Amino acid sequence: MRPFLLAGLAGSIALSACVPTAEAPPPAPARPIPRPVRMPVATIPAPPPSSDWRDWALTPGTWRYAADPRGSRATFGQGGVPVLTLTCDRAGTVVRMVRGGTATTTLTVRTSTTARSLAAQTVAGGVEAVLPAGDRLLDAMGFSRGRFVVEGGPTPLVVPAWAEVLRVVEDCRG
Repeated sequence: MRPFLLAGLAGSIALSACVPTAEAPPPAPARPIPRPVRMPVATIPAPPPSSDWRDWALTPGTWRYAADPRGSRATFGQGGVPVLTLTCDRAGTVVRMVRGGTATTTLTVRTSTTARSLAAQTVAGGVEAVLPAGDRLLDAMGFSRGRFVVEGGPTPLVVPAWAEVLRVVEDCRG
């Protein structure tokens, strides 16, 4: 039985020699690492300006209040140059409103309850409208729902109705 076993074993070896040996496949060519591609950011177009001034964006800036020996002053703007100034003139019991950087003969003030055009005259740095301290437009500016608008000049001013407005008015009314 041994010769038969040896013959079978020899036959198996002989058959396995006929089978080609498997070689490892050649390595795949190196692929370059893809660089990230910057996709353009989708820009959403700004909505068209609303015809309702209450939807307009506020003019950049903040109110600043200062007491003065002749009255008081509230300035609104960004940096050192105010775009709107309210000044109490105690001697004349009037509030002077100066719109900076414009040259016009009329200022229009819009509040949530009132809209009125005011005669204006050119002064250093802009135009000025003078209101008696008891004028109800001043109250409407201070109590307007969040903002009021001063038109006259290249762009309207959309100004927050902060306490500084009413402080100047109250200082003038005594």
